[in-house]
Amino acid sequence: MILAVDVFYNIDNIAKIVGVLFENWDDPTPKETVIDYLENIAPYEPGSFYKRELPCILKLLFRITIEIDCIIINGYVYLNDDNKKGLGAYLYDSLENKIPIIGVAKTSFHDNKNNVVEVFRGKSEKPLYISAIGTDKNQAAQYIKEMHGEFRFPSLLKQLDQETKKTL
Repeated sequence: MILAVDVFYNIDNIAKIVGVLFENWDDPTPKETVIDYLENIAPYEPGSFYKRELPCILKLLFRITIEIDCIIINGYVYLNDDNKKGLGAYLYDSLENKIPIIGVAKTSFHDNKNNVVEVFRGKSEKPLYISAIGTDKNQAAQYIKEMHGEFRFPSLLKQLDQETKKTL
């Protein structure tokens, strides 16, 4: 099973964590949606976003009892060409390097060209920036390219984003 996960923070310092589970890269809808919440979130720290987001993702993963083959995150595995760890790398380490992580980012970092693959979907002239750990980044980019939907952002990831932002 594949898990795509995202987190939304409200002004009351509560995080809403949402995961969509699906079997095949081209599935149009999730098999299951899992939602959890976490209070007293660490403050945002530039360059250390993982400190805020990682505990949220791990809490959601604790609730999932089926085997996960791959996790998609909203963000990067590495933050630059010197392999500075991002959320994806920290998540991979936390899972004892057992589950591949694919990062999908909407914006580029200026010093992160070697660790990402640009993926153009649909008619969009703006790429998604795909990074990976535990699997080849080019294969990860192909998976994201194959995901259902005709627009820049795959359908399942758009559904995930919408569900995450629904009222806490």
